[in-house]
Amino acid sequence: MNKVKKRKAFVEQKDCVACGCCVKVCPVTAIQIPKGIYAQVNKDKCVGCGKCAKECPATVITIQEVSA
Repeated sequence: MNKVKKRKAFVEQKDCVACGCCVKVCPVTAIQIPKGIYAQVNKDKCVGCGKCAKECPATVITIQEVSA
């Protein structure tokens, strides 16, 4: 049986400047910026659409495959 792969967004938190661009474009509100320090992705909500990665001016968000 093949394991299903899902795509999820990952934020390189040490390089994130908490600008909020990703939060504005996320269609499922899966990204928050707790305490204004860095963006954090809720993996349960994230659908891996890639909009946040395209929008990120610091290019610190990547879409990666994870085992379901």
